[in-house]
Amino acid sequence: MKFCPKCEVRLKKSNTSSTLSCPKCDYSESDSKENKKDKKNDRSELNILDENEGKETLPSIKIDCEKCGNNEAVWWMLQTRSADEPTTQFYRCTKCNHTWRNYA
Repeated sequence: MKFCPKCEVRLKKSNTSSTLSCPKCDYSESDSKENKKDKKNDRSELNILDENEGKETLPSIKIDCEKCGNNEAVWWMLQTRSADEPTTQFYRCTKCNHTWRNYA
């Protein structure tokens, strides 16, 4: 992200050419090569597990399922709120796949 050296407004890329221009004072400059990255290398990889994948890698706990009464579930923790709040613990029944959470 680049800013105009005159008025410090964010420069916008024009649709037709590879120039950056200021919408306020009409300052413009050509897009530098350092902004043109190879898009293949810039992508992050996000793996999403299916509902039944990865169960054997999650830790299990003895806890009663609210739905079917089974007493075993797998669990994991996620930071779903701000950093100064505790993590949220999720449980999934090994029998009926019912998922619930505990806001520790």
